[in-house]
Amino acid sequence: MSDLRIFSYLPNPRIWKATIAARICGVEVEVRGSSPKDLQSWLWDFDAHRLSSDELARSGDTTTGKIGFSGTLHKTRAFIEAHPFGTVPAAFSPDGKTGIFESNSIMRAVARLGEKRFPLYGRDAYEAARVDSFLDASLVFARDSQIYLLSLLNGTVSPEIHSRMSDSFAVYLGGINQALSPAREFLVGESVSIADICFVAELALFFNEKARSAELEKKGLKPILHAGVDLEFPRAFAHFSRLRAHPAFAPDVEPYLKKLESSTRSDASLRDKFAARAG
Repeated sequence: MSDLRIFSYLPNPRIWKATIAARICGVEVEVRGSSPKDLQSWLWDFDAHRLSSDELARSGDTTTGKIGFSGTLHKTRAFIEAHPFGTVPAAFSPDGKTGIFESNSIMRAVARLGEKRFPLYGRDAYEAARVDSFLDASLVFARDSQIYLLSLLNGTVSPEIHSRMSDSFAVYLGGINQALSPAREFLVGESVSIADICFVAELALFFNEKARSAELEKKGLKPILHAGVDLEFPRAFAHFSRLRAHPAFAPDVEPYLKKLESSTRSDASLRDKFAARAG
């Protein structure tokens, strides 16, 4: 039996916070889920699974999807009791009775479960509080990036949304860059912590902007992840590059980023071909 079960749409960089932490501190985490669209055919529960056609016809546990989802979703009463906000990722204790929601809290749970093996949550109360400081700062960036990336996805990005995101990005990456000065290896203490894990997951998710460059061009907006952004925040991006190759990070991060990078190259190639024809 796993120490923690997570139900989520997949792929989801925010559940990497838990899976990366689990690899480092020896906690067994089980992940269930599928694509956002496919989750309409799943039972949202501790025993989450794809519903058969007969189960779908009989299901009385229905609700209307909200942010990020549309249509009918199938959430059990037990799921709502464990997860009062009804969102994913949704984590559960092994008996399914205790629900843990929000990706940072799920990551904290993993760190606490494995603290005797590796102190991912800091080595004393002061380090733990400093870790929490970084996690709280990440929430502001995460909220703004969610609004921004969804607007790119559905074609509603505006100069106002872009400007707010650009400011939020500069504040967050600037803080990370400063925290690593002059030559620190980690954000807190002398070893990797969940502050580092959270940073990598949130920045990796933001790399989805690269796959939506055409939408920015259409609106006359410039990418926030422009070609020279790593020169503006050199320590932060060097930290990201170093950690994405770490054995505990790479199984999640590398395939995801390589797929985005491949998609970006394909889009750029197509634009170049159309431009050449137009010329």
